[in-house]
Amino acid sequence: MKKLLILLSLVLMLVTGCGMKATPTKKVEEFLGKYQSMDSAVLSQLDSVISSDTSMSDDEKKEYRGLMEKQYQNLSYKIKNEEIEDDNATVSVEIEVYDYATSIKKSKEYYQEHIDEFSDDKKDDSTVEDDIDNSKKFIDYKIKQLKNVTARTKYDIKFYLTKNDKDEWVLDDITDIDRQKIHGLYEG
Repeated sequence: MKKLLILLSLVLMLVTGCGMKATPTKKVEEFLGKYQSMDSAVLSQLDSVISSDTSMSDDEKKEYRGLMEKQYQNLSYKIKNEEIEDDNATVSVEIEVYDYATSIKKSKEYYQEHIDEFSDDKKDDSTVEDDIDNSKKFIDYKIKQLKNVTARTKYDIKFYLTKNDKDEWVLDDITDIDRQKIHGLYEG
């Protein structure tokens, strides 16, 4: 009899658990998990962004993609809070990623202080910012510096969710700033 009660309890928990809808926190965890597991949709979006960049060669694009994959695989997060009000929810998360933003900033500073090292790429009618964006030597230098990044940084992100007509939580589109944070590129 005891075994039957235990079995029925387990079946009841299984059935009840399967019928539960995902919470806002679970939806955010699923979203961030897609980065960590390098979900095909995430990689497809990354490929789309990288392929549209005309300043990098194919080899540089491949190296940059590798840097982003490293970022995704090593992304960690901590759920700090979940607030639900009617059909809206906010999930506050602290993420930790490689600090690519500081590396890029230091690379740009180095470029400006050592512009003669990159002078082969300088165009007479261009600005320093144009040169940085179009300099093959600078892009190679920047990627080399990014490969050496071991420092990590933390960012706070608020994810917003809304219930749809099926009473399921749906993650609202994230902002470009939040996407930069996930990529470790936010300089805020």
